Amino acid sequence: MDTHIKELKIVEEAKQPLSMNPKKFALWLFMVSVLMLFGAWTSAYLVKRADTGWAEIILPQQMAINTAIILASSFALIMAYRAARHDNLKLVKLGLGLTMLLGLGFLVGQFVAYGDMIKLNQYFSGSNVSHSFVYVLTAVHGLHLISGLVFLAVVLADSYKFKVHSKSLTRLEMCSTYWHFLGILWLYLFVFIKLNP
Repeated sequence: MDTHIKELKIVEEAKQPLSMNPKKFALWLFMVSVLMLFGAWTSAYLVKRADTGWAEIILPQQMAINTAIILASSFALIMAYRAARHDNLKLVKLGLGLTMLLGLGFLVGQFVAYGDMIKLNQYFSGSNVSHSFVYVLTAVHGLHLISGLVFLAVVLADSYKFKVHSKSLTRLEMCSTYWHFLGILWLYLFVFIKLNP
């Protein structure tokens, strides 16, 4: 009789499907598509770089500063997530707010970097494709970062409504995943252009 019950339990356990939150799954699909887009562009960059007439790219110092800013924003978000797991709501708000401020600082820094590129006679133009690549790659990343800031704003608003805590982490986890993804993507773009001027 006991063995029959054990066998029944094993069958029931085997029938349970592996599941993932559909919103998390959609986010991962979106991130994979973004990765493929940037992968295609950086591949095109390398192909064009092999052509004659490729002008050298000089990345302004501001882009290195922006890299430090976006990495700092990821650490602030890690702090917010850890605080949420321990129900430290004050620290959650602080971490999310700091992440948003650093994200905005990154965007402002990008405009400063574009100004520095223009001073170096590196313009967005059809005649000089190398410099145009930098503008396109960084601007599209910036657009995705704006969507990340909107996501952060929603989660920050939730934290003020006491909806972000140890029993309700899904939205914060998704926001963190996306934000860290954008940080890693920026790091990849920065290093890629640095190594392939």
